[in-house]
Amino acid sequence: MKNVLFLFLAAFSLTVAAQDKLTEGVITSKQTVTSENAEVQAQLDMMGKLESTTYFKGLKSRTELSNPMSGDIVTITNGDTKEIMMLMDNMMGKTYTYQKQDSLDDKMKNIKVIAGDKTKKVLGYECKQYTVTIKQDGVDMTMEMFTTEAIPVASQQTAMLGDKLKGFPLYMTMTMNQMGMEMLITTEVTEIKKDKVSDDLFSMTPPEGYTKAPGQ
Repeated sequence: MKNVLFLFLAAFSLTVAAQDKLTEGVITSKQTVTSENAEVQAQLDMMGKLESTTYFKGLKSRTELSNPMSGDIVTITNGDTKEIMMLMDNMMGKTYTYQKQDSLDDKMKNIKVIAGDKTKKVLGYECKQYTVTIKQDGVDMTMEMFTTEAIPVASQQTAMLGDKLKGFPLYMTMTMNQMGMEMLITTEVTEIKKDKVSDDLFSMTPPEGYTKAPGQ
């Protein structure tokens, strides 16, 4: 169950949108999660409201998620250097993961991206449909993304998918199945602000007190 929650939270921390072609600002997104499995749904209900804040500048982004059940999760991406770092602060302590794009090449073999023929207008933008399927560590995930190329922001999703997907997802649904337990996750933007963002937010140096997560 912990793996399911971690995967879903990681996915939640990755959504950004914009009203106009922006290269710098702050985005708020919300997520709803449902499951036909009563036990899973009960645990999801305990997490309460799920909302993330994303700061972006150029090809860099930082998404913050805080919840009593999950703790604090921060995902930082740098599209220039192809780096991804995730900071986790919860009951297990303060840990971080760090990866570069070239280290994800083997995992890309288990990811398929298909461009669809549907479009969806989100915040005034015509977004193109993509379907992404992932099979990894006994977990099957299917994501439907609607992306716009008007937002040149790096994210964990686009960094992991490399050149297989164009544009940034403004609306996304994800179906996840692990050991017969299925969840449907819908992520959408609720607010966007054009604002100045400090470069300090995108540092790839782990903060003091954080140690490498197991397996790193």
